[in-house]
Amino acid sequence: GSGGRAVRPAAMSDGSEAAAAAAGAERRVRIVVEYCEPCGFEPTYQELASAVKEEYPDIEIESRLGGTGAFEIEINGQLVFSKLENGGFPYEKDLIEAIRRARNGEPLEKITNSRPPCVIL
Repeated sequence: GSGGRAVRPAAMSDGSEAAAAAAGAERRVRIVVEYCEPCGFEPTYQELASAVKEEYPDIEIESRLGGTGAFEIEINGQLVFSKLENGGFPYEKDLIEAIRRARNGEPLEKITNSRPPCVIL
C-alpha cells in the first residue's frame, strides 16, 4: 500500500513557519478582487488568481461582484488597482510586486500600468 506516502513530514511545515518568523514574520496578505461578472471578467480574475497562487501559495484571494466595468483589486483593504480609473487590466507582474511589498510591510503604491482589455473579434 502507498498509504504512508501521503503523510508529509511535520518538520517541513514547522521549519518554514519558524524561518518566516525569524525573517521578520512575513505579513498575511489578503486580496479581494471586485469584478463585473456580466462583463465577462471572470477568466481574467481566474488567470490573475492562479498566477498569484503560483507565486504565493499561502495567499488569500477572493472575488466579489462589482459594478459595471469594475475590476478593482484591494490588498489588505487598500485599493491598489482600479480598472474604472485605468481603463485596462493589471499586469500580473505588477500585482505580484505589490503583494511582495505588502508581505514585507512596505507601503503599497497604486498600480497605474494597465493593459487594454482583450478584444475578441
